[in-house]
Amino acid sequence: MKIILIRVIIVAGLIFTFSCNKENKSVSHPNINIESKIDSILSLLTLEEKVDLCHAQSKFSTKGVERLGIPEIWMSDGPHGVRAEISWDSWDYAGWTNDSITAFPALTCLAATFNPELAGDYGFNLGEEARFRNKDVLLGPGVNIYRTPFNGRNFEYMGEDPFLASTMVVPYIKGVQKNGVAACVKHYALNNQEHWRDEVNVEVSDRALHEIYLPAFKVAVQDAKAWALMGAYNKFRGQYTTHHELLTNKILKGDWGYDGVVISDWSSAHNTLEAANNGLDIEMGTGTDGLGFTTENHYSKYYLADPFLEKLKTGEISEEVLNDKVRRVLRLRYRTNLSENRPLGRANNIEHHEVAREVASEGIVLLKNEDNFFPIKDKAGLTIAVIGENATRSMTAGGGSSELKPKFEISPLQGIQERYRKATVLHTMGFESGRSEYDIVHPSTLDQDSLKVEAIKLAEKADIVLFVGGLNKSHLQDCEGDDRQQYGLPFGQEELIGEISKVNKNLGFILVTGNSVEMPWLDKVKGLLETWYLGSMAGHAIADVVSGDVNPSGKLPFTFPKKLTDNAAHYFGVESYPGVHINNEKTRNSETALLNAEIKSQVSPTQEYKEGILVGYRWHDTKEIEPLYAFGYGLSYTSFNIENISADNETFNQDGKITITCDVTNTGDMAGAEVVQIYIGKSDSKIERAKKELKGFTKVNLEKGENKTVSITVDVSKLKYYNESKSDWDFETGDYEIYVGNASNNISKTLKVTVL
Repeated sequence: MKIILIRVIIVAGLIFTFSCNKENKSVSHPNINIESKIDSILSLLTLEEKVDLCHAQSKFSTKGVERLGIPEIWMSDGPHGVRAEISWDSWDYAGWTNDSITAFPALTCLAATFNPELAGDYGFNLGEEARFRNKDVLLGPGVNIYRTPFNGRNFEYMGEDPFLASTMVVPYIKGVQKNGVAACVKHYALNNQEHWRDEVNVEVSDRALHEIYLPAFKVAVQDAKAWALMGAYNKFRGQYTTHHELLTNKILKGDWGYDGVVISDWSSAHNTLEAANNGLDIEMGTGTDGLGFTTENHYSKYYLADPFLEKLKTGEISEEVLNDKVRRVLRLRYRTNLSENRPLGRANNIEHHEVAREVASEGIVLLKNEDNFFPIKDKAGLTIAVIGENATRSMTAGGGSSELKPKFEISPLQGIQERYRKATVLHTMGFESGRSEYDIVHPSTLDQDSLKVEAIKLAEKADIVLFVGGLNKSHLQDCEGDDRQQYGLPFGQEELIGEISKVNKNLGFILVTGNSVEMPWLDKVKGLLETWYLGSMAGHAIADVVSGDVNPSGKLPFTFPKKLTDNAAHYFGVESYPGVHINNEKTRNSETALLNAEIKSQVSPTQEYKEGILVGYRWHDTKEIEPLYAFGYGLSYTSFNIENISADNETFNQDGKITITCDVTNTGDMAGAEVVQIYIGKSDSKIERAKKELKGFTKVNLEKGENKTVSITVDVSKLKYYNESKSDWDFETGDYEIYVGNASNNISKTLKVTVL
């Protein structure tokens, strides 16, 4: 009778669970229903079953409970596409033939659109693909702040400004989760470089932590209601961030009230007691260094596996600590794979391709357009030479965990060839860099001198040269696992540009990167487009902008410094980036020296964020260091006026709202879009402040000659600063300056208001 009774309880519980799901109209169920279901299951689980829910059983899955019908959790890499299937217990691809997907543009491109509505479309369509592939957790988006242009994973993130990243990430997360797939926001926190990522200890002020590095995570939790969050590899103040008393227990789960799961990055857990007591809920990839090898029965040896179980049995760790984790992982299931009304998802459909193309074309940034080099009209008799390896190289292969297997990838060359039917389009590589492989630099297999000679010959024949170069997804470029080692262009591109310009002055550059680069060659090109990594529809989107079918409207989500030491992190030397070991052995200088893995102390390297809150344009503005291209900058094929700028009042209470109104007019010859940007500063502040900080923006689409009045509202509470003496946010009353313009260094008018 006892066995029968238990089975009746279990079956009744599951029937109750599913019947309740049918009554809910959205994937996000009322908490009271979910919590009652969780409580009914919690008492039925054995201690061993509870522990099994808290760690991996394969590379990308965790156990369920078969006897109770509790499903496994399946995860996938994917900030900009769902990764191909990985084998159960190795990093080899599984060899499936039905796991191809749509590759969406990398998140730097999405940020460059300055279009939150489009971010929502991006997230929803990406979530549909994850759902179609039966994924419960999508490991993205990434919202780490762009601190140094050397960071190998900057292309996965949303730029240098916390307000921009916060504004763009909320609709992305909501879009993904409409599909019953959890967005896993990463990497929490201060994972702002790849070099020494698994050991570097970050020292940063509380103020910079709260004002610069945490805001995007905070809104992801509180506004977007993210269901999952990934820890980071690095340390903060001596403790690993994946199980951090301050970051995870106090701030994330305490102050912010986070009710989702914290998932380790692969091999970012280091200690059973800290993992248990400091808020880690699901441990993944331990002992594999993210992409390494395994040992027999290693899943049971995870910190949150058998060692956790033993400490629970001895009472060293309270079972309530375990129960909190189990509640969270069950809550994740009820939001995802135990939700009966979960959508089915779709993949590789035309709507996804259209969104990918729209994001790509809207995120492309026109940086230079001397003599109206762009757009280029298609006409008979025109010869266009497309030169550069990046014209044909796949940019979805490589990059580390963000590597994708798209159903197709339109190269820049293919896109240009298909768009320019009347003109003659010729191509040669010009340079070659070797194939992409994680953690390995492969040399070129072709003769570089011969490639250069052929490129110069082709350039001489052409009316127009389009050089398609930049970086790629290989090790020590834009790739996970380590950072760049030079600020300039690699693979002899700078010399090649110089040689081409000698034989053809009609030279434009299609720059494919996820990072800023040094540009000593800038005066040799007439046109310059920053095109990012654009995914499946890359070539079509580039051709859309080059031809003028789409008027570029992207804005830079991070600053392009003229030289590396103009960047704040590099200005302060190796103590600030990449950090130094305690014995002061420095394995590279601030710019170009090669890594030396053999010179490495047993003590973790430490770096100090000496620039504090002055990150990106905040540094350039405040220190009056002129950038090469400023945050928020981007040209158009048309022109705009921003005028009649005013605020709705001169004085505001601390609980009020400031509304800035202006007229935007398209004064050029074609339709286009402009981004009105609102920055606020306090020149007479008694505390250290940036000259100005982004507090609002809106994108305005205008036909030729059209005028629109736009309004942007800023909560006065957004003017607070983090007061370290109070460990809380605080106001500084008095006068504030409101800067209105279309880039951080191009201000149309400055207003003055007073906060009482």
